[in-house]
Amino acid sequence: MNARRLVPAFGLASLVLGLITIPATAATANGTQQAAACQLDLGAMNQEYGLQRQQITAGNPPSVQPMEELVAKAFPNMQVRQTSSWVREPNIAGFDYYGKVTLGASMYSAVYRSDTPDAGVTLTKIGGGWDAFSNYEESRYDEGARPGSQAHTFEYGLRTDGLLFRWQLIGGKWVGKSSSAGFASVKTMALISQTRGYDTFLANTHGGALYTIRIPVSSPLKPIVTKVRGSTWQAFDRLIAERCGQYGTLLLGVDWETQASYLYAVGDANGTSTVINGLGKVPGLQNSGMNFRWTGVAFANPPLNGD
Repeated sequence: MNARRLVPAFGLASLVLGLITIPATAATANGTQQAAACQLDLGAMNQEYGLQRQQITAGNPPSVQPMEELVAKAFPNMQVRQTSSWVREPNIAGFDYYGKVTLGASMYSAVYRSDTPDAGVTLTKIGGGWDAFSNYEESRYDEGARPGSQAHTFEYGLRTDGLLFRWQLIGGKWVGKSSSAGFASVKTMALISQTRGYDTFLANTHGGALYTIRIPVSSPLKPIVTKVRGSTWQAFDRLIAERCGQYGTLLLGVDWETQASYLYAVGDANGTSTVINGLGKVPGLQNSGMNFRWTGVAFANPPLNGD
């Protein structure tokens, strides 16, 4: 076994992590119980297949639905370098799909409307210089239209020299640029928590460690880094996270070299005391191109809550 490609496993069992139950039970209308479990809507894109969606359900082992192709050849003759999570928003006649992508050195806002399929994906350029970034994500937080509610959208980018950047998106403009150094060892990172006061990422390093990076919304940017595990996480090239239960996360680790993906149930982030349970290899998953998380509109979708 190649020590560099070790995949962490923490027991394959149906179990409870704090308030996460894998699988859980849910009451039906007639009072009986039926199996239910946390799910992750996984997206993938590349210039051959376009925009895709597969739903993964936690279990032992995990299960996955057949690939659904939402947009064929969404980015022909273009290499997608990075992508944010994407929103799937219903409209009167179908769905709007939108997110941000980096194509070559430039970042674009991308929109596709299923009721006008012949129009394809509309790209609006945001800016250049993104070929120097290894990770990117957008955090959308919105408490809805009620008295005292709050909302914000932050853009995060990790540059290859280890500088972590944050912008706030206000009225379509990126403002309040701030940065923090010291993240050159990070290989990939997944957003696991969104609150009024901070966002939190779960990141693995090239050396195999696993950390949480909590980023308060205040300026200047002062991340709080906490070790979760010290080794064995170096194999994953992409981490994708989804809310699971009241205080937890369903985490997918994607290894592009072996074309294998593994699912984990992660309890409320608490340093090295964080409970992580391996649910096994995800069968029948197509790891083609850039993977990401499908989500809904922020005001109608519960925020991530892993920290």
